[in-house]
Amino acid sequence: MTETKILTKYRGEKDSHTIAHYKSKGGYEAAKKALTSMTSDQLIDEIKKSGLRGRGGAGFPTGMKWSFIDKKNPKPKYLVCNADEGEPGTFKDRILLEELPHQMVEGMIIAAKAIDAHHAYIYIRGEYTLSIERVQAAVDEAYAAGLLGKNILGSGYDLEMALYQGAGAYICGEETALINSLEGRRGHPRLKPPFPAVAGLYGCPTVVNNVETFSAVTHIIQNGSEWYAKMGTAKSTGTRLFSVSGPVKKPGVYEITLGTPLMVLINELCGGMKDGKTLRGIIPGGSSVPILTAKECETANMDFESMADHKTMLGSGAVIVLSEDNDIVESTFRLAEFYAHESCGQCTPCREGTHWVAGLLHKIKDGHGSQKDLDLILSLTVNMEGGTTICPLADACVGAVRPTIQKFRSEFESRLQKENKHVA
Repeated sequence: MTETKILTKYRGEKDSHTIAHYKSKGGYEAAKKALTSMTSDQLIDEIKKSGLRGRGGAGFPTGMKWSFIDKKNPKPKYLVCNADEGEPGTFKDRILLEELPHQMVEGMIIAAKAIDAHHAYIYIRGEYTLSIERVQAAVDEAYAAGLLGKNILGSGYDLEMALYQGAGAYICGEETALINSLEGRRGHPRLKPPFPAVAGLYGCPTVVNNVETFSAVTHIIQNGSEWYAKMGTAKSTGTRLFSVSGPVKKPGVYEITLGTPLMVLINELCGGMKDGKTLRGIIPGGSSVPILTAKECETANMDFESMADHKTMLGSGAVIVLSEDNDIVESTFRLAEFYAHESCGQCTPCREGTHWVAGLLHKIKDGHGSQKDLDLILSLTVNMEGGTTICPLADACVGAVRPTIQKFRSEFESRLQKENKHVA
């Protein structure tokens, strides 16, 4: 099997991050088409027909999200690109930001026209130093070429675009926390409703999409919705980027058609397990989604529906591979510790629950836990999920912990048994 390269077609080519290279490959022709020969309604309809779903984690239909903006609302409309990428195991947006930033910028120009926004912001993870440099350079080049600013390409359409650096908070990957941070406030998620489409940045209608989502928009408008919808499955169209890490021969970022079997990705593109190691399990969509056992991996496909059937998600596209060498208890503790550290503290179930879970797992990991501690973790997770908090961070912790304990319970109980033997 080979990759289906659309977003990453020119990855690795010399100066792929520059506007000269991008325009030599037909770059900004889609923006020209959107600005000069398509209405906002036509753009939204085209994205709807393509079946494109958000590539940031939730997988919400992109065209539908854009259609929620009431263009009759007299308030300004804002467009925001979520380039925070803080989910453990995820590094696919980094490739697009560093090597192909103009693709994203062009997608944002198209999206802005679709929702009648004249101000756009790129919220980028502060640790992504090279990404920040490349994206800022791309924005500056676009301004110099008349692709941003006043009267773009003589279309009468104006769009200002600015870069904003985050300060390292995972929670700012959540769109309302990101909006608060953009406004200069503490990065705390907001209660919804109202949703950003009604009251987002500065209380105005706002659309927030992921880097990969905007990059895909460019190709859909250039080549048409039918072309895009033919790839993938009926409900999971197009290609998607996956960050593969762990003990495989060729870890990295791969662009594949949605619906591709998970083990085809691992065995054919990634070259299989490294050094003859045995697969134990795979976290298919970033640290916050439930783990799949080796047996479950055999029947799982990389699309939204298959993952839902396996009671997990594609999430942020981070495929974390675990072998028999990986300590399941240790890795679960590390993830719980991460969520405890990154909780903003607004909601009691999250603020207290994540720390309790991490503390109990630390106790079990070190061989000092009891069966009651293991049962208490499972009990705590019930009270942390299902809308008990403003944002899904507590649910993310539950997704990282509870299914792992349920599927690999013997691993956790063996630590308790070791402790009992020691005491005896």
